[in-house]
Amino acid sequence: MDISTATALVTGANRGLGRALARELVARGATVYGAARRPDQIDLPGVKAIRIDVTDPASVAAAAEEVRDITVLINNAGSSTGADLLTGSWDDVRLEMETHYLGTLGMIRAFAPVIESQGGGAILNILSVLSWVTFPAVGAYSAAKSAQWSLTNEVRQQLAPRGITVSGLHVGYMDTDMARHVTEPKTDPADVARAAVDGIAAGAPEIVVDDLSRRIQAGLSGGVAALYPQLG
Repeated sequence: MDISTATALVTGANRGLGRALARELVARGATVYGAARRPDQIDLPGVKAIRIDVTDPASVAAAAEEVRDITVLINNAGSSTGADLLTGSWDDVRLEMETHYLGTLGMIRAFAPVIESQGGGAILNILSVLSWVTFPAVGAYSAAKSAQWSLTNEVRQQLAPRGITVSGLHVGYMDTDMARHVTEPKTDPADVARAAVDGIAAGAPEIVVDDLSRRIQAGLSGGVAALYPQLG
């Protein structure tokens, strides 16, 4: 895919990875819509700000009526409540699923017909290494990301005949507000954005950015014993 002729929509474009993705796309010549619940927070030159709350179907539907020329959709909007599954707030658990799984699905259902009407294009879902492995402290987030990964694999099959490639990006810790408490090594969002746009251009179904994600991916075939050695 020629990024310089693409028209892209990036959710969660007001900060972190979403901002880096919007900046990278503009640098490569794409026309870019940046979406956020508060579009006034999007101040990148060359980015057209629009309002989308991915947890609000009416907001998504309104945006799909307004933006009729996109060829690339990047589902980046996220939440991180820190809720564990057994003791976390039910509202927090629900928010994670409504944001990452239902929010992504709603965006795809609304915008896949738009992309198809433009002759095809691409969808990128920003996933996580936590779609493959989980820990109690991130139980709700990880469960939602796992559901989003399954969604990505499923809609890829349905949309391929309609000329739309679907990619999933897996990454560990990034140097963003969401991971500000993390002391482990973190990847620069600008580097993740470059890898993401390279993957869209190449039509890669899976974009695995860092060594942590590659190690966890390699361990999937080893089952529970490989991923959770503490369980014996």
